[in-house]
Amino acid sequence: MEKQAWKMAGYDALTQEDKLIWNLRDLGHTIRQLSEGKGSQKRILILLNRQGVMTQRDLTERLGIRPGSASEVLGKLESAGLIERIPSTEDRRTTEICLTEAGRRSAQQAAGQRAQRHQQMFGCLTGEEKAALLALTEKLNVSWEQLYGGLERPSARGAEKGRRHGKGGNRDVEIH
Repeated sequence: MEKQAWKMAGYDALTQEDKLIWNLRDLGHTIRQLSEGKGSQKRILILLNRQGVMTQRDLTERLGIRPGSASEVLGKLESAGLIERIPSTEDRRTTEICLTEAGRRSAQQAAGQRAQRHQQMFGCLTGEEKAALLALTEKLNVSWEQLYGGLERPSARGAEKGRRHGKGGNRDVEIH
């Protein structure tokens, strides 16, 4: 393997497991840098476009963000004419959120940009390599969930303390 400029000094001396961790950590950092963020406007628009009408509570739980953070972003989306907040007919204390036509267009554009980014991210791999990588990462996810599933994971950007976002939790199936 050709030594990359981004690899640390002494990389070649690391164990295979340490090299895997090093590379997975770097990949995770890159994914976080490229992602829109848990409560980003684009992510909310894409989610609403997929789900249709959602309550603000369901939206915050699905994204793993605080209600106050969601209110701030939703206020900006509402001011931009991309969403509407409608009082629920079933429960006056609940607010339902839906996209406007402009919001649907923005959501579709954001989803298209995301799809292009994902294709670009894995463009260096063949179809077979992608399938192999997917199988391996799924195998790791199952194993690590069994080994470490009971661990609390640190909440990112204000998610409620102690909330787990692992397999079977409130993880959103969409990828940044």
